[in-house]
Amino acid sequence: MAVAGAFILPHPPVIIPSVGKGEERRIRKTAESCARAAEEIARLRPETLVVLSPHAVAYADYLHIAPGTKAKGDFSEFGSADAPLEFSCDTEFVSVLSDEAARSSLPAGTFGEKRRSVDHGALVPLSFITRAYRDFELVRCSVSGLGALAHYRFGQCIARAAETLGRRVVLVASGDLSHRLREDGPYGFAPEGPRFDRELTQAMKEGDFMRFLAFDPEFCEAAAQCGLPSFQVLAGAFDGLAVAPEFLSYEGPFGVGYAVCGYTPLGPDDLRRFGDQFEQREKETLSQRKEREDEYVRLARLSLETRVIEGRRVPLPEGLPPELKQRRAGVFVSLKKGGRLRGCIGTIQGTESCVAEEIIQNAISAGLRDPRFDPVDKEELPALVYSVDVLGEPEPAGSFGDLDAERYGVIVRSGERCGLLLPNLPGVTTPREQVKIALGKAGIREDEPYSMERFEVVRHT
Repeated sequence: MAVAGAFILPHPPVIIPSVGKGEERRIRKTAESCARAAEEIARLRPETLVVLSPHAVAYADYLHIAPGTKAKGDFSEFGSADAPLEFSCDTEFVSVLSDEAARSSLPAGTFGEKRRSVDHGALVPLSFITRAYRDFELVRCSVSGLGALAHYRFGQCIARAAETLGRRVVLVASGDLSHRLREDGPYGFAPEGPRFDRELTQAMKEGDFMRFLAFDPEFCEAAAQCGLPSFQVLAGAFDGLAVAPEFLSYEGPFGVGYAVCGYTPLGPDDLRRFGDQFEQREKETLSQRKEREDEYVRLARLSLETRVIEGRRVPLPEGLPPELKQRRAGVFVSLKKGGRLRGCIGTIQGTESCVAEEIIQNAISAGLRDPRFDPVDKEELPALVYSVDVLGEPEPAGSFGDLDAERYGVIVRSGERCGLLLPNLPGVTTPREQVKIALGKAGIREDEPYSMERFEVVRHT
């Protein structure tokens, strides 16, 4: 057996009557679609139900699979007094899935459990499913910060585990779409929100799983979506297979997009091996990008690669342009992998003898000393994308009117505390947002007195 079907389901707690207290009627279409999906799952009669949730235990560099023989959860944190839902877990499937991930060199497994109860991302879909069907064992998985291809490969591992065990499996990819559809929504409005939902729901309707993989991460961040990694795992579970999509509904009256869609496998289709196609395309894109790198970015890359591979600091290369050797300035070096931040370290003002030395120092620090990430290893180096921001001289900013989130970076100061945010970052569209983030970095409360400075940057990519 293999994956007999898969479903994209949203997870708004308000859809549960004891939580919504009448507000659930505003998303009646979504509730009806979830009930229809549950009936279809009952028709498929899975032995194992695999649920992907973006609200389960999650790590930047690890796909967590929930351990244990039993699981239960309730909606008490949302004010509901409903009895908890309880499940038996398919421990054999969890073991085989972990082995499949290891064979695929995917960092995944049962280590690092922090929460034993079933999170609402899984519990909302399960509350619909269990009304129609309960004769299954549960497997709960999280998503991660590893990027689109890793999630797709994890879906392939799920399919292989099902085949190895001969299990009849249904996969549920829990996830909401954009959270930035309305000004009065939880994250306000951003133009990327409605656009993201239009493009993603169209891809759902067409079974266009390559589109699931190809969304730009910065665009996704600006749209404040949560479900795409789950959907990428679903896509991987049908690698090399034609599918029949059944798109049931979409709505977003609370400012968050809710979509319901089911997929039935039809048979082999080698043109739909999207993981391999996407991986090849990414390699070609990286190669082309490296060919276009200027002296600033090439120096950052050389600096980190030399340190990681040879363990030494690269000497100042010959033939650098004068502006790199004769000027001092603050420099930020940012690293991305798979479109996601992998490290960023910088200086507000020059601390080295010239901009070139500043780049060398900060490139090494971004890769090896950013406390938010593990140090970059040798195998990661070819996949890294570098950017170098050279800072102009800061100047005082007396009010938000002196700021522009696209043009100027901002520095906030209060006593010895100082926070900085670069300009033109995805999802940061107003000076108020920019200053709020910078204050948070500095540990300065918004009601404390603080000063502001602005600066321009020259960004090299």
